[in-house]
Amino acid sequence: MTETLISDTVAAIPMPALLVGTGERVLGGNQLAAKLLATDQLTGRHLLTVLRQPSVLDAIDACRQSGQPRDTRYLTTVGRNDMTYKVHCGFIRHGDQSGVLVTFEDVTHLETAEQMRRDFVANVSHELRTPLTALLGFIETLQGPAKDDAKARERFLGIMANEAGRMGRLVKDLLSLSQVESQERIRPDSAVNLNELVGSVIRNLSHLSEKSQVTVIADLPDQPVVVPADGDQIRQVLTNLAENAIKYGGDGGTVTLSLSVMERDPALRGPAARLSVQDTGPGIDLIHIPRLTERFYRVDSHRSREMGGTGLGLAIVKHIVNRHRGRLKIDSEPGQGSCFTVILPL
Repeated sequence: MTETLISDTVAAIPMPALLVGTGERVLGGNQLAAKLLATDQLTGRHLLTVLRQPSVLDAIDACRQSGQPRDTRYLTTVGRNDMTYKVHCGFIRHGDQSGVLVTFEDVTHLETAEQMRRDFVANVSHELRTPLTALLGFIETLQGPAKDDAKARERFLGIMANEAGRMGRLVKDLLSLSQVESQERIRPDSAVNLNELVGSVIRNLSHLSEKSQVTVIADLPDQPVVVPADGDQIRQVLTNLAENAIKYGGDGGTVTLSLSVMERDPALRGPAARLSVQDTGPGIDLIHIPRLTERFYRVDSHRSREMGGTGLGLAIVKHIVNRHRGRLKIDSEPGQGSCFTVILPL
């Protein structure tokens, strides 16, 4: 094969690729491979000077010796991100010449998705196992030692009701999250009056705010703000955010739900409605903010469970906002309260 043919053939491959000839010399490589392997020049170099991972070198050698394809993994780091590539080695013969074509397929997103699935299953199992174990233990106690103890029975039944309610909330949020994810690619087009929605949410949460002695304030424009949206889902977003603000903002605090319109919002690069839920609570450390919308992520796990939280509320909010092609912005500092802003396109 001529150098020009090798160069043109490898360059046409839409992923990092290089051709290794006899004597472990690189006969050619495309720009994607050069970028991946962090080198300006591939052609003519010895394989060991551009690739150092034993698994990849062994796969190339095995392919050359047997003439059969081999697959392996290539692991690297780009910035702060770990990257995983599926490496395929294919044997090529042209006349009396032979070589190994090595291609690198980026499978990082697949690996990440699989890890997220494993983490999700583990988290759900853990969240359900704890209350279920408590329920089974109390049932066994009521059937045995506390069978005739009225006081113990009443106390245990109260705890069992709380644990069953915890499992019920978790299952409800899991179903809600699944439904939101299944609809995420379907853009809603119903007209929703946000002024009325904010007022309705405040009324529905009045019992919770009174119990917590939290003052809830509505800051709404005089003119109605109407957006294309799924009314039930936006209500769920506002309810989740307002509930969190009331529960975690501290007794005797203030929660403000505000609505405004911007002719051109920087985040959406167009006209948008902004729904903000601001509290006067203890605030959130900056280190937690990037992870708040992860499933089951909690700033304070013990307090969250005591408050009846499932760790899925903000994950649901994120998916609903994504479905509406909007943005979720979180601003908070320790001691300065928190502000969650949902930006929806008009």
